[in-house]
Amino acid sequence: MTTSALDELCINTIRFLAVDAVQKANSGHPGAPMGMAPMAYVLWHRYLKHNPKDPKWPDRDRFILSAGHASAMLYALLYLTGYDLSLKEIENFRQWHSQTPGHPEYGLAPGVEATTGPLGQGFSNGVGMAIAERWLAEHYNRPGYEIINHYTYAIISDGDLMEGVSSEAASLAGHLKLAKLIYLYDDNDISIEGSTDITFTENVAQRFQAYGWQVIGPIDGMDIASVDEAIVTARQESGRPSLIIAKTIIGYGSPNKQGTAVTHGEPLGEEEVRLTKKHLGWQYPEPFTVPPEVLSHFRQAVERGQRQQQEWRARFKAYRQAYPQEARRLEQDLKGDLPNGWNSELADLFKSQDKAMATREASSRVMNAIALKVHSLMGGAGDLAPSTKTILKDKGDYQADDYRGHNMHFGVREHAMAAIASGLALHGGIIPYTATFLIFYDYMRPPVRLAAFMGIRVIYIFSHDSVGLGEDGPTHQPVEQLAGLRSVPNLVVLRPADATETAEAWQVALERRQGPTALVLTRQKLPILNREELAPASGLRRGGYILWQADGQPDVILIATGSEVPIALETGRILKESGVVSRVVSLPSWELFDAQPAEYRHSILPPSLRVRVSIEAASPMGWERYVGQDGTIIGLDRFGVSAPGRVIYQQFGLTAEHMADEAQRLLHRRQR
Repeated sequence: MTTSALDELCINTIRFLAVDAVQKANSGHPGAPMGMAPMAYVLWHRYLKHNPKDPKWPDRDRFILSAGHASAMLYALLYLTGYDLSLKEIENFRQWHSQTPGHPEYGLAPGVEATTGPLGQGFSNGVGMAIAERWLAEHYNRPGYEIINHYTYAIISDGDLMEGVSSEAASLAGHLKLAKLIYLYDDNDISIEGSTDITFTENVAQRFQAYGWQVIGPIDGMDIASVDEAIVTARQESGRPSLIIAKTIIGYGSPNKQGTAVTHGEPLGEEEVRLTKKHLGWQYPEPFTVPPEVLSHFRQAVERGQRQQQEWRARFKAYRQAYPQEARRLEQDLKGDLPNGWNSELADLFKSQDKAMATREASSRVMNAIALKVHSLMGGAGDLAPSTKTILKDKGDYQADDYRGHNMHFGVREHAMAAIASGLALHGGIIPYTATFLIFYDYMRPPVRLAAFMGIRVIYIFSHDSVGLGEDGPTHQPVEQLAGLRSVPNLVVLRPADATETAEAWQVALERRQGPTALVLTRQKLPILNREELAPASGLRRGGYILWQADGQPDVILIATGSEVPIALETGRILKESGVVSRVVSLPSWELFDAQPAEYRHSILPPSLRVRVSIEAASPMGWERYVGQDGTIIGLDRFGVSAPGRVIYQQFGLTAEHMADEAQRLLHRRQR
């Protein structure tokens, strides 16, 4: 068998593993793998640096299938090259508890670098990975010691390029000149509704050239020699990311469906599968057949990857001897560990502070103190760093002329910012944060959801968290955003009440490694609570705690978060003067509180004490779980207005007087 014939057999093996998987599941997308297989084969067999026996090797190349609907192709590649993914798992494609879901899921099958499916997200994750590679290389590489030196590849689709997030990410990648970022564009001219001519007629090449990318092609994506040459050209580029435009044929080889939209998201059908195999000269009637010579050919990736990793380990061993301090810190960063004593000074950060302080300002002080000890903290804002107070002082800016900076400037690109941050976290070596106004969380919802789904450590800083920001008006005043954040599984939301709770919130965010955290902060100044008279701020770590209680058995529980906690405290004092005993509960994180044992939760909110009033300058949605049917929720069921914040609070009833009146009303009702 000639090499050319073996190449073709390998490509067809990829195709038919995908086709058979979709057909057996009676669900999936066979067309894309059939057209993508040649370029995927060239990349994975000839260029991708990876070790299937150690999928987390730090200096491996990253590969993202941004066109996640072609997942069956990725699973075929993982199995064929020797990852711990069995052929049986491919046969169980899209089935309950399989490692081969309908779209790739990070952490489920080894070798899947990111959860993809929502188009444009993988594209943007890859930009984050390329940023991380350059940042770590600049911090740790030394002459003669290329410890961090790898590429980020992705296969992207027409749909990826239609989504706006990819435009944001591509623009930033071009600005940053991320030369080790290489994307293969599966340009097959088909989307679900038919030919892309009905919606997508822009000149993609000119668009990406304008972004500052090297554009290669269009090439014949079905010809492995053309693909090979294009990848070589892309790898030789030193000043720009590269887009390889590869013209492919969706559903290639299907006699009756090739080049049509029906192959995008529907099984070919038993008869068409038979005809396709015959048409492509596939001589194996049994589904899921892998010719032994094909498996042997693909499994060369194991020996090759182990050799490459061993060579890297030898370099790293010499590096450790020459630069022991840098080596230790790099290993720590890559593991995601925090150095000893990283938070030792945070408890005393605000002890001498008695003036009111916005929690965004407190957050700035905390994160800058952390950055002095936690090298891996790196991130930025969507053009709002001065307003969100998220600049790391004396830590430099990440730019094309200096990749060492800890401060990222994402520009007005919130959607890409969050997706890029996921890429930073997925790559490893960086603990990323992003920052914007809470109202703009709406632009970030898809990547925040995916970060929570993947269980990765990303810190989202949202300032200007309520109508309290005032005169900018309802377009910038968040109302429903807190409820939206709290609805995301595995996302911890923290709305601290003052500077001391803010310091605790940052510690929770840094220590939490199995999912993202949102810090929700004020623009307006808040009093720093006197912890000698009140409970310590460490109660935040349990999500909710008794901040203050008058002497005696409480008649009413007052619950608040963030900027409304001082209002609840004032309410407690008003009630005390009228002989009503109250308990004030600070509830900065519903998620952390709900995770506590029932015994603790009931000690804070006793089921027998049903007179409860909550206050939060946001949508009342969800507060029923803490207030109950007999309580009162003070919140906002309308949009804000443009006026000074104190006026808005007064007019909307977000006051201690209103809260006290509601408590008295509930008590009188129960006494009847």
